[in-house]
Amino acid sequence: MFSFNPRRAWALCVWLFVALTLRAGVALAQDPQPAPAQPFKPEEIEALVAPVALYPDSVLSQVLMASTYPLEIVHAARWVKANPNVKGDAAVKAVQDQPWDVSVKSLVAFPQILEPMNDKLDWTQKLGDAFLSQQKDVFAAVQRLRARAKESGNLKSNEQQNVVVEQAPAGGQTIVKIEPANPQVIYVPAYNPTVVYGAWSYPAYPPTYWPPYPAYYPGAALATGFAWGIGLAAAGAIFSNCNWGGGDVNINVNKAANIDRNFDRTKVEGGRWQHDGSHRQGVAYRDNATREKYSRNVPGAEGRSEFRGRDSAGGAGGRANTADRANPGDRASVADRTNTGNRAGAADRSNAGNRAGAADRSSVGDRGGAPNRAGTSDFTRASERVGGAGGGGVSSGRDNAFQGVGAGNATQRSFDRGSSSMQGSGFNRPSGGGMRGGGGGRGRR
Repeated sequence: MFSFNPRRAWALCVWLFVALTLRAGVALAQDPQPAPAQPFKPEEIEALVAPVALYPDSVLSQVLMASTYPLEIVHAARWVKANPNVKGDAAVKAVQDQPWDVSVKSLVAFPQILEPMNDKLDWTQKLGDAFLSQQKDVFAAVQRLRARAKESGNLKSNEQQNVVVEQAPAGGQTIVKIEPANPQVIYVPAYNPTVVYGAWSYPAYPPTYWPPYPAYYPGAALATGFAWGIGLAAAGAIFSNCNWGGGDVNINVNKAANIDRNFDRTKVEGGRWQHDGSHRQGVAYRDNATREKYSRNVPGAEGRSEFRGRDSAGGAGGRANTADRANPGDRASVADRTNTGNRAGAADRSNAGNRAGAADRSSVGDRGGAPNRAGTSDFTRASERVGGAGGGGVSSGRDNAFQGVGAGNATQRSFDRGSSSMQGSGFNRPSGGGMRGGGGGRGRR
């Protein structure tokens, strides 16, 4: 007949409490789904594109594409700094074998653009985010700014550029195009947005601005808002243009292949640019929709934000993964904290099968080895899920339920107190071998 054992019942209650607490800790350790990012406001986009909206159309299109690969911008800027005497088309040829996207390679011909993009990396990434998620809105903002600059008398044709105005169909937006006056020589203007566009209308979103870099605009004066540097023989660096009517970028695949001998023509559909997530190099996308669209099937696409100093681990879900939050070198991995050599083994500390399996409840002497539960508890399996899908087990360098949550240490202490209580109560003590410091052990009840 079944006899009620208060000690065993109390120990079982403690175990259930600890198991539920640990399960809750695992749930908290999982990254919450980020709230959907709000679309960029029209005035916010205008502030972002303000410093580049008056570039020649072809150069602008390549700046917008390259801004979606901010980490490669850093690499290209470093290359330019290390090779200051290689200029224009010669610089583009010199980087043919670099692993960067073709749009980034093209910008080594324009160091006066590449350097501020590297110096203002937050702006570069935000511009790229806006272009990826709201491409047509970006082009519309550029056209509004160009119309303002023209109305203010600050955008007009001269020896550096041709400004062409195309009247749109009734009710449509007038298209203002900017083309090099000489297709073989390209000038990139530097200007103050608060001057060339007239009075800025959005105090909450001031335009991005950087003064002309003296190395590229010697003795530049911005009295009229514009400064012109030296013309660049960089026609070989141009492979795209703005498609104002379609709100996208047209790609000349033959010219792109001349710049990048590894250029993948299959990435261009119908002559239109497509973002290539493999060149993102782990830099996080701004929102879930963009992440799902571009990072799917790209190995390691969201594993790190290296240009922000995070460690690498290659998660593919878009959120900063556990390895981003905990360097393997800084924290012990789950495997390190739970293996037998470092602390009590996973089977001793957290295996529900070992502590509360059916055989355990019916026999104090049985510790519940592999035949009982195969050495896998709910908590261990949950920890494997937290570790990620990196190969069927808990990956080294990832956090478990005790890390990344405010109650993690308290949870561990509760677990330890429960373990001590169970040992003090005689629950699951080995039979026949005797208790520590005492006489013979108890047999089965």
